[in-house]
Amino acid sequence: MIPRYTRAEMADIWSQETKFRIWFEIEAYAAEAQAELGVIPKEAARVIWEKGSKAQFDVQRIEEIEREVKHDVIAFLTHLAEIVGPEARFVHQGMTSSDVLDTCFNVQLTRAADILLDDLDLVLAALKKRAFEHKDTVCIGRSHGIHAEPTTFGLKLATFYAEFSRAKERLQFARDQVATCAISGAVGTFANIDPYVEEYVAKKLGLKPEPISTQVIPRDRHAMFFATLAVIASSIERLAVEIRHLQRTEVLEAEEYFSPGQKGSSAMPHKRNPILTENLTGLARLVRMSVIPALENVALWHERDISHSSVERGIGPDTTVHLDFALRRLAGVIEKLVVYPERMKKNLNLLGGLIHSQRVLLALTQAGMSREEAYRVVQRNAMPVWEGKGNFLDLLKQDEDVRKYLTDAQLESLFDLSYHTKHVDTIFKRVFGEV
Repeated sequence: MIPRYTRAEMADIWSQETKFRIWFEIEAYAAEAQAELGVIPKEAARVIWEKGSKAQFDVQRIEEIEREVKHDVIAFLTHLAEIVGPEARFVHQGMTSSDVLDTCFNVQLTRAADILLDDLDLVLAALKKRAFEHKDTVCIGRSHGIHAEPTTFGLKLATFYAEFSRAKERLQFARDQVATCAISGAVGTFANIDPYVEEYVAKKLGLKPEPISTQVIPRDRHAMFFATLAVIASSIERLAVEIRHLQRTEVLEAEEYFSPGQKGSSAMPHKRNPILTENLTGLARLVRMSVIPALENVALWHERDISHSSVERGIGPDTTVHLDFALRRLAGVIEKLVVYPERMKKNLNLLGGLIHSQRVLLALTQAGMSREEAYRVVQRNAMPVWEGKGNFLDLLKQDEDVRKYLTDAQLESLFDLSYHTKHVDTIFKRVFGEV
């Protein structure tokens, strides 16, 4: 995790201190359940909780033990025994390391998902506010980067609102899928531990028992989780790229907020660069980087191997930390985005009325001209305008083939911008519901 792109709230989930605290809770809850079943003395379970809950686990001490035993869970249990005393012999009864590691990892992922869901709410709120602010702000729509037909800036933002709404639904589902607990012992048969222990620990940790584990929780759950984060990252990049294009000097319909005292270039004092959205594009790449390793983690050997372990120690914190930072940054960019309606109006007129070519084409066909002939006639008048020679409406009025079907007044009516925005309210109701 790079501090530059890390928020403390998310980083704390992945700290060694938090991890060992979760490990302790798993072991202590399991001891409680074992005590209820009569497998260990109730007094032992009480002492484990009492001493462990008050303890500050010594990360350096655990690492020192691990250097000798070469096993992280055993190192932790050894340190826990130093804290708890004789009753520690009842810790980890019938359990295996994966019970602790996998359950802890899923606790961390669900906590991370909760933060990411809150982040998405911030993005959605910002998008909704700005979409309604610019619901009727007409701008040019582009296909292939080329002027196409008019739309509104509010509709642009509404498309992203709908996309991030889907992202939130997917993340909620992915969170639920990964929120499972396995306390099933070696090779997952419950031979040395009662299934009740798993149910008890799961309930205490806000998880569900894994229906069947093979000593490890199946990694298809995690593959889907990280794939979901990657899709969210791609949505972030799509919006970031849109803003970057709109901020280009030749376009300048919107730009990132440039704060007082901010400097855009070490060499050129005039520069105002889209650095935040460029950063979001880069962060999206880092998030997507986790998908292939997560997919490859699915195919483990037999009932258990640890080829996934080193991968998850990296992609768990890195991916969630980067996405958390990116979503927060994106929300801020949207909230402060500077929009230039006058520049949008100017850009609408750059092509001398060519953006209305489809309306003319349709009007000619409705008046009786064949579509093929109408396309030829409209294009014939459009190409000179494209090359900077004349005005589209004027050329159409002078074209004898057009005049046979449409009057000047009819042609002029085809250049009305409001025609393109007549269904904006309908689309907004579909996206935002009744407001």
